[in-house]
Amino acid sequence: MKEIESNKHAWGQISEGHYHHFKKLLLDGTYKLNKYIQNELGDLSGKKIIHLQCNTGADTILLAKMGATSVVGVDLVPDNILYAKKLANDLNMDNMNFIESDILELIEKHDEKYDVVFVSEGSVCWIPDLIKWGKTIRHLLKDNGFFYVFDNHPFFLAMNWEKSSDNIIEIQCPYFGKEPDIEDSIGGYASAWKDGVKAYSWIFTVSDIINSLASAGLHIEYFNEYRENFFNAGGMDNVGSGLWNYGYNNDKFPMSFSLKASVYHR
Repeated sequence: MKEIESNKHAWGQISEGHYHHFKKLLLDGTYKLNKYIQNELGDLSGKKIIHLQCNTGADTILLAKMGATSVVGVDLVPDNILYAKKLANDLNMDNMNFIESDILELIEKHDEKYDVVFVSEGSVCWIPDLIKWGKTIRHLLKDNGFFYVFDNHPFFLAMNWEKSSDNIIEIQCPYFGKEPDIEDSIGGYASAWKDGVKAYSWIFTVSDIINSLASAGLHIEYFNEYRENFFNAGGMDNVGSGLWNYGYNNDKFPMSFSLKASVYHR
């Protein structure tokens, strides 16, 4: 798929920058999973975990430090996997491994089963086929395992972020749109911006997420909505615990969500 290949190239341009950024934060102890993820994941002691779209492995390492027996990270980008392995080695993490793969091709490559399938923060929008994504998650789960995702709320992704910083709520992207958004630069939050790329992302709806998992035989245990965001989209205040919010957004709209699903047993 040309869009996936283009994304692979685009993300590869910032792999080294992400490695250096997250290595520093991990070494000085300031990088943490946000409070909602920590609270909702609970005790991971003895769990076997797979982390989809792991980037350069920073969150994968945090999962491993939460007591998991083993953690596997998967990412599309060869340089992300290269630097994820290097990061794990730098931090003396020996209970983890990394796989280079398009998530939508993982079923054909990997048959291991896991207690937890984990996805977080800015990941879902890079998946063009959520039905296949749901099937992949089910394929990876043990019958008594669970799936967890924390990501941007679709409502927030549809908003005009520049105007949101001025307390103007405006829909910019069609909530039900299916054509990918195309950016000619990538980076910013953990590396310098890189121009001259084509990065494709897709709008998804709440029902897209829920139905993709339900159709794969998973039971939705909860869908939680949060007013905070996990990065500063412009004009936001750092409210602590890895989260950001507009000063005026006490109750107006959600910017993130979490979902937990488990295997449905008849």
